[in-house]
Amino acid sequence: MESPERPWSEPAEAVLAGLDVERAAGLAEHEVAARRARFGANSLRHRKRRPWARILLDQLKSFIVLLLAVGAAVSFAFGHHVEGGAIVVVIALNAALGFATELKAVRSMEALRGLGNVTTTVRRGGRARRIPAAELVVGDVVLLEGGDVITADLRVVEGSRLQADESTLTGESAAVGKTLEPAPADAPLAERASMLFKGTALTRGAGEGVVVAVGMGTELGRITALVDAAEHGETPLEQRLDKLGRALAWASLAFVLVVAVAGVATGRDLYDVVEMGIALAVATVPEGLPIVATLALARGMLRMAERQALIEELPAVETLGSTRVVLTDKTGTLTENRMRLTELALPGAEAKEGDGGGTVALAEAGPEADALVEAGALCTDASWEGEGGVGDPMEVALLAAAAARGTDPKALRARWPELREEAFDPATKRMATVHRGPEGEVRVAVKGAPEAVLPLCTHARGEEGPVDPAPWLARAEAMGARGLRVLAVAERRGGEADAPAYAELELLGLVGLMDPPREDVREAIAACQGAGVRVVMVTGDQPGTARAIGAAVGLCAPDAPVVRGAELEVAEGDRAEGDREAEARLLEAPVVARCSPEQKLRLLAMHRRAGNVVAMIGDGVNDAPVLREADIGVAMGQRGTQVAREAAAMVLLDDRFATVPAAIAQGRVIFDNVRTFVVYLVSCNLGEILVIGLASAFGAPLPLLPLQVLFLNLVTDVFPALALGVGEGDPAVMTRPPRPVGEPFLTRGLWARIAGYAVMLTIPVLACFAVALGPLGLDASEAVTVSFLVLALGQLAHVFNMAAPGAPLLRNEVSRNGWVWGALALCVLLLALAVFVPPLRRVLGTTLLDARSWALVAAGSVAPFVLGRAWALVERARRRARASG
Repeated sequence: MESPERPWSEPAEAVLAGLDVERAAGLAEHEVAARRARFGANSLRHRKRRPWARILLDQLKSFIVLLLAVGAAVSFAFGHHVEGGAIVVVIALNAALGFATELKAVRSMEALRGLGNVTTTVRRGGRARRIPAAELVVGDVVLLEGGDVITADLRVVEGSRLQADESTLTGESAAVGKTLEPAPADAPLAERASMLFKGTALTRGAGEGVVVAVGMGTELGRITALVDAAEHGETPLEQRLDKLGRALAWASLAFVLVVAVAGVATGRDLYDVVEMGIALAVATVPEGLPIVATLALARGMLRMAERQALIEELPAVETLGSTRVVLTDKTGTLTENRMRLTELALPGAEAKEGDGGGTVALAEAGPEADALVEAGALCTDASWEGEGGVGDPMEVALLAAAAARGTDPKALRARWPELREEAFDPATKRMATVHRGPEGEVRVAVKGAPEAVLPLCTHARGEEGPVDPAPWLARAEAMGARGLRVLAVAERRGGEADAPAYAELELLGLVGLMDPPREDVREAIAACQGAGVRVVMVTGDQPGTARAIGAAVGLCAPDAPVVRGAELEVAEGDRAEGDREAEARLLEAPVVARCSPEQKLRLLAMHRRAGNVVAMIGDGVNDAPVLREADIGVAMGQRGTQVAREAAAMVLLDDRFATVPAAIAQGRVIFDNVRTFVVYLVSCNLGEILVIGLASAFGAPLPLLPLQVLFLNLVTDVFPALALGVGEGDPAVMTRPPRPVGEPFLTRGLWARIAGYAVMLTIPVLACFAVALGPLGLDASEAVTVSFLVLALGQLAHVFNMAAPGAPLLRNEVSRNGWVWGALALCVLLLALAVFVPPLRRVLGTTLLDARSWALVAAGSVAPFVLGRAWALVERARRRARASG
């Protein structure tokens, strides 16, 4: 006994025989345990959430944190316990902040996972019984009714008018007909009409199916395995900060060694060399960088949460800002995942949603439209409760259309109770219901495929003579080309209730149904495109439907060619042979249809090979592998499946696609802010290095003590940097293209600015230190205090140099940032405490100053700002000259 390899292609009797089970009896109880042991349990592996210990350790893995740990160890080794302890406190604060923020997000994600236990009806030992779905085994005969959730992969072995909603698995928005007849062995998943798949739902009919796969052996399990196999690497920001940390580490080590060797060579005392080396080591490491970066990302995470976007990991906040390509599912992401009547074709007229092109607005269509919608609502098996329906999505849409036109579907059915039904048959593609009205009159309602209903009609309402099918079929074809599911509706009034239903019918018209785009999607896609971000629809649905939705939301022209998923496999083969033309064409495609999960992964890989940062947005099971593999996966929180939510790094709690461009903008603002405060911190640290290094090179006393340098790095550097990190950013951030592929975190231009700023900070400090020791005749302690205050206050003034070059002095993103002014006030207060509070004076090695010294401090501390503004004015003049020339 073996589970068939392609059960959809074998007759039902052969599948049952191969599984050694009789449909009428089902499995015997004693067989169940053996089959479970052989084929496995009916459960899926779920991606494990990170335990709290892993979340905590993740806060300590960056290279800069490692560098800080080494600095603390060196400080402790040479007896500088205060400096070492302060660095350890910084590491702990950074870890605690990141841990608390991410743990809260993880718990919020967990709250989205809860789903109730599902049961199913099976026949065992000749008797029907209800069991938990997890207890199903291969060979179980499952009894099915409309509305059931399919809990294993089943081969249909009995049933009539079966239809299933497979949208979460295949992307097909309309219900799919199911039959006993075998499908071709090479049929794609969406065309295996003899199968029902785990995770989908039976929307119509009743029947039986035999379990052919359970758990990880199902199609849903196969997709889950793809999710498990997908690797999710570091975010672009993590990569850039790690690279920056390594560069700073090597530069720090090299500089400290050079200065130490020079000190020993010039005969300096060994203790002085050690103290100088520790001061330089502390100066070269930006102790505030990890905590400021963490706080900036946490602030961005909170801002996204206010917009109903839940992000689990801090660095992912910035990733969308780096995105160049957005791959998005169609059903439930770009569309409502709810069929709706959007168009009517009436005898001699058209009616559409959003009146246009000479048609009648759907809401304003007259009695002919009422009759058409009413007959369509009668000819359904769906039920209507309150303001919603249950059943086949297309039939629910007909009921909703009747309700929208003022006809209560329940009252309509009460007025016209059903006498009998000619059930929908996939072979004839039509159905009929017979009703009796309040006066005893008989009414027959018929709907189905146009080619199946039109030949049965003797005339059309309001027209004389026989119905010519050709123009009606042409209208149906045109509606289908616009992505609509088209049904013909007819009726007959009068006659006997037992008369043939499909005779003497009056054609009422055609209805066009579709899963319409969400209201805000077109504007959101336009915002992405305006920011240089390409949006690509990737769906399992039909090419015609995909093209119509793509045109409706602004992705492509109405007649644009649509790439099929199978072409991705061909292109993959061409690439191996060195032919890049097919891949280049696919990279430009705005719409890809009939795309399987494996093919979506191939498309993702193609875009990544082209150097793009790629986001994936989806809600279905078939989207999960790409959600996991993409640089950032975004899932829908309300309508999204559990598998999709678990695979994603971001969940849109309100399911609004419009949140995506807002998230991209926030990601760009965060990157700009992080880059700005890194420029600020590194320029401040480089200034400290030059102050100590140049003084040492010329044999002068140290202008700064190690603990003073640490105070600068943790106080006067951190708070202004933090204020820069939480700024609102440039309002025009979505009018510029994404950052160039491969652009370093700090460009050559930025390194030049950093070097220039460092010189502007260094010169006033050394000059004031020399004046304090020389003309003013201050002792060493007073001179060190002067240089300490000049550098500290100079760094505070230097924060205004972080405004965009050429921005007005009082009207720029820095001067408008209230956090900056608060940070400056706090730092001035802390500096005052460092000078005027005796215990702090003793720890930091500062002393009280006289009026002459304070005047010197005031003159020196404004110099970096004055020099920075002068440089900005020169740069502005150069740009204007280049622009005019």
